[in-house]
Amino acid sequence: MNAESSVPTAAGAVGVARPRVEGRAKVTGGARYSADEPVPGLAFGAVVVSTITRGRVLDIDVAAVQDMPGVLGVIDHRNAPRLNPEAGHFFGPDGGLRLLQDDVIPHAGRPIALVVGETPEQAYAAAQALPVVYDVRPHDTEFFFGHPAGRPASALFDGPVDVGDVDAELAASAVVVDERYGTPEEHCSAMEPHSATAWWEGERLQAVDSNQGPYQIAVTLATLFCLPPERVRIRVEHVGGGFGSKGMCGPQLILAVMAATRFGRPVRVTLTRDQVFLATAQRPATDQVIRIGADADGRLRAIDHVAAFELSPLAEYIEGCTELTKTLYAAPAIRTRLTAVPLDILPPYSMRAPGAAPGSFALESAMDELAERLEMDPLELRLRNEPVVGPVSGLPFSSRNLVACLRQGARRFGWADRDHRPRMRREGSLLVGTGLAATSFSTGAFPSTASITAEPDGTFTVVVAATDLGTGARTALTAIAADALEVGVEKIGLRISDSDLGPAWSAGGSRGTASWAWAITEAAAKMRGPERPATVTADTAHLLGELPSRERHAYSAVFAEVTVDPATSEVRVRRLLGLFAVGRVINPLMARSQVIGGMVGGLSMALHEEGVRDPVSGRHVNPDFAGYHIAAHADVPDIEAEFVPDHEPGLPMGVKGAGEIGNVGTAAAIANAVWHATGVRQRQLPIRLDRVLED
Repeated sequence: MNAESSVPTAAGAVGVARPRVEGRAKVTGGARYSADEPVPGLAFGAVVVSTITRGRVLDIDVAAVQDMPGVLGVIDHRNAPRLNPEAGHFFGPDGGLRLLQDDVIPHAGRPIALVVGETPEQAYAAAQALPVVYDVRPHDTEFFFGHPAGRPASALFDGPVDVGDVDAELAASAVVVDERYGTPEEHCSAMEPHSATAWWEGERLQAVDSNQGPYQIAVTLATLFCLPPERVRIRVEHVGGGFGSKGMCGPQLILAVMAATRFGRPVRVTLTRDQVFLATAQRPATDQVIRIGADADGRLRAIDHVAAFELSPLAEYIEGCTELTKTLYAAPAIRTRLTAVPLDILPPYSMRAPGAAPGSFALESAMDELAERLEMDPLELRLRNEPVVGPVSGLPFSSRNLVACLRQGARRFGWADRDHRPRMRREGSLLVGTGLAATSFSTGAFPSTASITAEPDGTFTVVVAATDLGTGARTALTAIAADALEVGVEKIGLRISDSDLGPAWSAGGSRGTASWAWAITEAAAKMRGPERPATVTADTAHLLGELPSRERHAYSAVFAEVTVDPATSEVRVRRLLGLFAVGRVINPLMARSQVIGGMVGGLSMALHEEGVRDPVSGRHVNPDFAGYHIAAHADVPDIEAEFVPDHEPGLPMGVKGAGEIGNVGTAAAIANAVWHATGVRQRQLPIRLDRVLED
C-alpha cells in the first residue's frame, strides 16, 4: 500500500503552528517526570560507583553502614539478583548492562553497589560512608589515531567503501588537502537526571523510567531478568531531555528492579549529576584524517576519509563519522575506513546526531580548506560538486534540496558581500569572520504499531508507544491523527509513553515522528474503510520492505558570523542562520524550536564541550556542570532558522525528521568562521582560548 494513499490532501492540522498540548502542565509544574511519580511505601536507592578505572573489588564493608539511620540494606555483586548472561542490546552481548554480577571493574564510574534507605538523604549518606577496598590494575584510556588496539569498526552501518582509484585521483589532482581533525568525548547533559522507580504488582514488574523508548526498554529488561515480555511494563510520561543518553536501558532502572525484587517494596533510584556523567553513555572521542583532491576549477576528484573512535570492550558501537562522505559531494573516487579503539571506558552510545556531528566537522572543515587553497568561494565549491545520484550507492535521491538550502541561506545571510580572504574585517579591536557548512542526516522510518478507537461521543483515542522527549511529539502526533481521520485536533485523545501500547520505535535517529506517523495513518485508513470498525490496529513492519530503494536524507546549510578578540582569544558567535530541508513540516513552531536547539548544541560543541580525563586515574575530572562547559544564555546569539519546501515521497505526510540535523553542521560553520576571522585553522574541538591564542 502506498504510505501516502491514506493521507488527505486538504489543508488541516498538519503544517499549522500550534503550542504544545502539554505546555501548560509543564510551565505550571503539573507535568510529572520519572522522579515525581507518587508510589506508596517508596524506598530510595543510592548508587555507589567505582573510584578506580580498572581492577577488582576486594571488599565492601556492608557492616559499617548497615546500622546507619534508615538503611534497609546494600546490594552488591555478592547478593544481587542474577542477570541473564546472554542478555544485551542492539550493540552487543553485554552492552555494559550486566551490573553487580562480579567483582570486575572495567571502567571508572562503574556501579558497584546500591544502598537502599527509607529516605534519599539516608541512602546517600550511607552510600558515601560505605568502605570499599580495591585491587587496582593498570588501565588504558589514552585515545589516539593509530592506537595498537585499534581494529576495523563494525560494518553494521557506515561500513567501508572503496569507489574508483582514490590514490590515482589524488595524484592527478591540482590541489590536495590532507589534514587531521579531532573531537573530544562529549556528554548529553540533559537537565533531568536519569531516574527509575520499580515495583512488583503480583507477578508483574512495573517501572516508571526516564528513557527514550519504553517498548524497547521493556524488552531489554525482560531479557535481563529472564521474564516473559508481557510481565514487564515501562512507562515514561515526560522526559526532561535525553539527546541519546536515555536511548538504552540505564543503570538506574536495572538497579531499581534489583532493589524492588530484593526488598519487596517500590524503590526509586536517581543518579546524582556526577553519576550521570560517569555512568551513562557519552559521545566517543574521534580522530579523523581527510584527504580531498580537486582540479583547479574545484571539481572533486577524490575523497579519502579515515576515522577512529574510542570504544569499550564491553559493547560494540559505531560512531559513523564517514557517513556524510558517502552522500554529500560528487567525486569519481571515494574511500572510507572506520576504526574502533577499545579502551577501559564506559561503553559509548549515540549522542544527538551520532557520527554525523563529528564527521561533518571534519569533512566541512576540509572542504573549507580546499576552497581556501583554490582561492574559491566556499559556497561555489559546494554547489559545483552537487551529485545527481548517491556518490557511492548510485541510488537516486528520494528528494534532495541541499542546493536550495545553500542558495536561500546565502541570500539571507548576505554571503555575496563576503571578502573570502581571512583576517580582512575588523570592528574596533575585534576580528570578524563568517563561515558556512553543508550537511545531511539520514532519514526514514522503522516498524511501529498504532491503534485507534472510535469513541461513542465522536472522538478518537489514538494509541502508540511513542516518547515525547520535550520535542513536542504529543502535539505533532495529534495533528497527524486529526488529518488522517479528517477531524479537528479537539477530537483526538492521544495515549503514548507506555510499553503496554505495543511495539514502536524509540525517540531517536530522527525517525520517531515518521515511524509513529506511518502507523497512525495506516490505522486511520482502516478506520475510514468501508467496514468502519470501532477499534483498529496497524503494524507497519510489512510496509517498510515495499519502499523503493532510494537515498533518504534531510539537508541543511548553516551560516555563522563570529568575532575574535586578539587580546583575549575569546570567540563569540554573533549570528547563526540555518536553512533546512526536513520534509513536510508538521508544526513550524516546534520544528523551528528543534533546529534552533540543535544549532545551540552545535555552538556548544564548537566552543565549549569537552570531557577531560585524568591520564593517571583514567577518570573524568569534570563530571558536572561546573567543569563540563555548555553554551549558556550569554553564549547564544541571534539565531534564525527557516525551512525550504521539501517532501519525502513514500513516507506518511512526507516527513523526514528535524531532531538532529540542526546539530550536524553548526560546529564546522563556526570553525570555518573562526578561520576567516583569524587566518588560523582550528582542527581540534572545542575551540578553546589556548588554541586561539596568538603569539
